[in-house]
Amino acid sequence: MNTLETIQARTSYRGAYLPQPVPRADLEAILRAGLAAPSGCNKQSTSLIAVDDPAMLIALFEIMGPGVGSTAPAMICVLTRRILAYRNRTFFMQDYSAAIENMLLACVALGYESCWVEGHITDEDRLGRAMADRLGVPADYELICYLPVGRAAEPTRRPDKKPMDERAWFNGFMKR
Repeated sequence: MNTLETIQARTSYRGAYLPQPVPRADLEAILRAGLAAPSGCNKQSTSLIAVDDPAMLIALFEIMGPGVGSTAPAMICVLTRRILAYRNRTFFMQDYSAAIENMLLACVALGYESCWVEGHITDEDRLGRAMADRLGVPADYELICYLPVGRAAEPTRRPDKKPMDERAWFNGFMKR
């Protein structure tokens, strides 16, 4: 599958996962893809933790409760630091977003499914901080999201996308 095919094949998978472990070599490849993402002013504000220990996965889902990816054999936790980069600005959101997309594409290229899970752990109840504490993450890092990783146990479903001419144009807004 080439890069453009991988991009078109990616979808957010929220179903059950097969209980097959994800080999460390594949997890490392996914992590490397995330770390290869661009970073504002090269501050590299994104860090990653791959979790494949069944006991740790259970402990993390005990914090979160049942949710997306709770049957996945692996998870990647995405950490960020709000580092000032340029003119008193920080690009941490752009940094972790680029890293996440790279990892989601790497998952598809390797035959895995995943989903960007953020809102559930960044709400006011601070589940991300509780997860970070369980993983031994220092206080100056924020656990912003997790990606379950594994083989799908159910068929994937592609959501309908609006036609390109409703969302993309040439040389001006709504110009054909």
